Amino acid sequence: MAVGIFDSGLGGLTVLDRVARRLPDVSFVYLGDNANAPYGVREADDIYDLTVAGVSRLFEEGCDLVILACNTASAAALRRMQEGWVPPGKRVLGVFVPLIEALTERRWGDNSPPREVAVNCVALFATPATVRSRAFQRELSFRAVGVDVEAQSCGGLVDAIEEGDMILAEALVRSHVEALKRKMPHPDAAMLGCTHYPLLEDQFRAALGPEVKVYSQAEVVAESLADYLARHPEMRGADRPARFLTTGDPRKVSGQATQFLRREIRFESA
Repeated sequence: MAVGIFDSGLGGLTVLDRVARRLPDVSFVYLGDNANAPYGVREADDIYDLTVAGVSRLFEEGCDLVILACNTASAAALRRMQEGWVPPGKRVLGVFVPLIEALTERRWGDNSPPREVAVNCVALFATPATVRSRAFQRELSFRAVGVDVEAQSCGGLVDAIEEGDMILAEALVRSHVEALKRKMPHPDAAMLGCTHYPLLEDQFRAALGPEVKVYSQAEVVAESLADYLARHPEMRGADRPARFLTTGDPRKVSGQATQFLRREIRFESA
């Protein structure tokens, strides 16, 4: 048994890296659907089918709990999977609800009515598919009232990060922040709604300015998962080294992942 981490590509490694540090005695299996990445430009039904296939593969690996470390999959597929597909005894959780809970200062599972919160204007930076889904706004409305959300579709950013072109990626961050500020000049907070974006958190902070509180997912998800596993210890799995699976070329993906996390990562074929 292990906890599964699924992503369309390499971005979910930012989540895996943080949760593995937070929970060193938990076993993880990571699956990157690199052959079909990026998901952010795909249609919802396509994203759903690919996500189901990836999660099914992790179930085969003995993962009773799978984290969708992909905001696009969480936005476009998670609710549909939970309502009609996830088998008994298995759990699939997403990554952007913990981010919203942090923004609204709610504990995990707090189902009290929506209320006013400290922030009024929130900037959301995400992939085109996540923005189209409006899942962030829907989940936020369950927890808070009176919050204005302005979403910025960050086309090209995931591709630049995955290709290792950080000069282009940094230029795109500045461009997307400028576009957001033309629509919302003074956001109170900014949500980095893609697991790739923590690699550029400093660039987002610099472009947004010190007065904007930036919420990034890896740390928030790590704490949320630790809380969940404390309440569901049967989902922890055995203590064994992490495994890394990919639908792409294992040698190529291993090289990209090693550069991505700045430590050696070896993928095997899924």
